[in-house]
Amino acid sequence: MADPSSYRPKPGQIPDSPGVYKFRDEHRRVIYVGKAKNLRQRLANYFQDLATLHPRTRTMVTTAASVEWTVVSTEVEALQLEYSWIKEFDPRFNVKYRDDKSYPYLAVTLNEEFPRVQVMRGAKKKGVRYFGPYGHAWAIRETVDLMLRVFPVRTCSAGVFKNAARTGRPCLLGYIGKCSAPCVGRVTPEEHRELAGDFCDFMAGRTGTYIRRLEKDMMAAAEEMEYERAARLRDDVEALKRAMEKSAVVLADATDADLIAVAEDELEAAVQIFHVRGGRVRGQRGWVTDKVENVDTSGLVEHALQQLYGEETGDSVPKEVLVPALPEDPDAVSQWLAGRRGSHVSLRIPQRGDKKDLMATVQRNAQQALGLHKTKRASDLTTRSRALEEIAEALGLDTAPLRIECFDISHLQGDDVVASMVVFEDGLARKSEYRRFQIKGFEGQDDVRSMHEVIGRRFKRYLQEKERTGEWEETPAPTGPVPALQTAPAALTVPAAPAPGMDVTPGAGTTLVPETIPALDTIPDPDIEPREDDGRPKRFAYPPQLVVVDGGQPQVAAAKRALDELGIDDIAVCGLAKRLEEVWLPDDDDPVVLPRSSEGLYLLQRVRDEAHRFAITYQRAKRAKRIRSSPLDAVAGLGETRKQALIKHFGSVKKLKQATIDEICEVPGIGRRTAESVAVALASAAPATPAVNTATGEIIEDDDGGSTT
Repeated sequence: MADPSSYRPKPGQIPDSPGVYKFRDEHRRVIYVGKAKNLRQRLANYFQDLATLHPRTRTMVTTAASVEWTVVSTEVEALQLEYSWIKEFDPRFNVKYRDDKSYPYLAVTLNEEFPRVQVMRGAKKKGVRYFGPYGHAWAIRETVDLMLRVFPVRTCSAGVFKNAARTGRPCLLGYIGKCSAPCVGRVTPEEHRELAGDFCDFMAGRTGTYIRRLEKDMMAAAEEMEYERAARLRDDVEALKRAMEKSAVVLADATDADLIAVAEDELEAAVQIFHVRGGRVRGQRGWVTDKVENVDTSGLVEHALQQLYGEETGDSVPKEVLVPALPEDPDAVSQWLAGRRGSHVSLRIPQRGDKKDLMATVQRNAQQALGLHKTKRASDLTTRSRALEEIAEALGLDTAPLRIECFDISHLQGDDVVASMVVFEDGLARKSEYRRFQIKGFEGQDDVRSMHEVIGRRFKRYLQEKERTGEWEETPAPTGPVPALQTAPAALTVPAAPAPGMDVTPGAGTTLVPETIPALDTIPDPDIEPREDDGRPKRFAYPPQLVVVDGGQPQVAAAKRALDELGIDDIAVCGLAKRLEEVWLPDDDDPVVLPRSSEGLYLLQRVRDEAHRFAITYQRAKRAKRIRSSPLDAVAGLGETRKQALIKHFGSVKKLKQATIDEICEVPGIGRRTAESVAVALASAAPATPAVNTATGEIIEDDDGGSTT
């Protein structure tokens, strides 16, 4: 715990202009970002007597080790910079709404030659028009099905579209009149794009124009005694009206607005948003967040506005935003929203009428969402806390293991040996911290040796991060195992795989030179070093309180030995054996047996199973990639396009292998030098191993003379 007075700037050093400030901890990680009209006045509030500070603020300032600031010209710039830094650094003491991007939208891909109507989730893409979000995907599909009678826009995937164009036959929707069939040329690209534009206009709320036009056409067709056409237009009008009825009318004046409501208590807050377009509720979503900073309703509203519109532009930002409380600087927020939209945006609290009544409805939804969240989480928090306490008690740990890392080895009969590292924090999976490894220090099947290598590589990177940030200092060489960052021994002795129950100790075995251990192979690439003081959470920078390995006593001993060789003695290690779900500890001859009903055992099982799933998924992907390899892969400069051209021309690799160089040169794009390289590669390639049908015992061969698997 740091004393805020130790890093408090001198009063004259802090400017009295607008700006954004960052608090960093002792490892230079950004832990809080804030903005202020007057930096001097705002920062002075953090350096008062600790007894007068709010508990959350007191925790933040005692965790911090330094503060820095950036001066900007206006409050609008401060708002934008604050949002950018929160997104970039992900500070632990800032309120962050957990938007999982899972809400479905109705999307029109205007960036394609033939725009497509479809359901989309996730981050928004450039050139795509979005409507929603909706509560359920089926609601979108019902609406689209009704509207395709009037606006027969393409809804098929790229594969179906290309197949229809190739065969000259449209899909079923083209036959029943719910698609204009641009794939077979029934409409031109311009006509189809106009249909898509009309579809977007109707979804944007401009509904009256189309219904009046259809009704006028229907009356004209009836007067001309074209009764079939009039009946079809009548059905189209009814379909559009049914589509409109799915969105309840809430504001009679065709208002475009977003309504935001907040429900909160001392620990958490829930935010609900209603998207009203053309006077109708077009979408709804909500978030729940922990109040990790001392923030009131105005602050929660400002954070919600940043989250909601920080990456939106144009019509995605409505003309009017209704909130329960105005932000601290409403003028600056309004200017920022206007800049995102490109025109004026009204930010206000509804005082009377329909808008106030609708805000009360949104508020009730927020209260219900917070109550439901607390009901679910109460049981969940209790269970996770009990599980962590049981693990700490069973393993003799001083504190509950808030961060657990589990490692597993996966291979197929010694081929494609890989490993996984999964991370659980507070009993929950943190998938952004997952890592996967390729075993490159040796070849063959040896789970114990693989575990030793993976643990060593992971914690070697941890020590490197400590040294880089200045947290770790070199000390005189100890008498025991030498840390990897100091002068390493000439070689490490790795024993062969022991029999079950065999004590794994350094001794006779295979000699492995430390310098030959390859660099860590993870996704994303760990060899890309982050900037020195960027404040982002570093890969492998956070040590776990507990390392779990999938295996028994040999694997646990190998993991412990890897930590000892690096001089790490403050991280607990255990192993979970699958056979009897026994928990093994280093240097113990007998396992720890947890009750079958133990929440701690359930948590360890979930961690182990997740590591196994992650490892085997990676191993299968590597194996599939290796099986799909071709002799043509060895030809330098031969890309996928020309490979496919060769296979298409000759029909198979077997026939290509029998072709002469002159015949290969006949393929478009293949010169004589490339043809010679192809012929040499195919001539030197080993024959493929045939596949065997395990049910009948017969050999299965394809046209290439190789396995069909």
